Amino acid sequence: MSFPTKEERAQCWGARDKYWECLDGKGEEAQCKEFRRLYEKSCSAQWVKHFDRKRNYLIYKEQIEKHGIPSKIKPKSAVFEPRRIYHKIVTVY
Repeated sequence: MSFPTKEERAQCWGARDKYWECLDGKGEEAQCKEFRRLYEKSCSAQWVKHFDRKRNYLIYKEQIEKHGIPSKIKPKSAVFEPRRIYHKIVTVY
């Protein structure tokens, strides 16, 4: 696999930006299938995976900034709470 040229990178980033704008505007992936197809065609699979993870991280980061860190919700049906057990390590000489 060769490194993409400047034009190929610009095309990839442009397709990514259009896809992200569609998702931000419409909010549903089903309505942005054509942009997704163009995005996957313009970028390598590694780049698509990286950009998808980056988008998910940015959304998560924005939610934390707005609402704070989500707390763990304990199910009411749980009778026993999980516990961490520590074992003593014994050295034998």
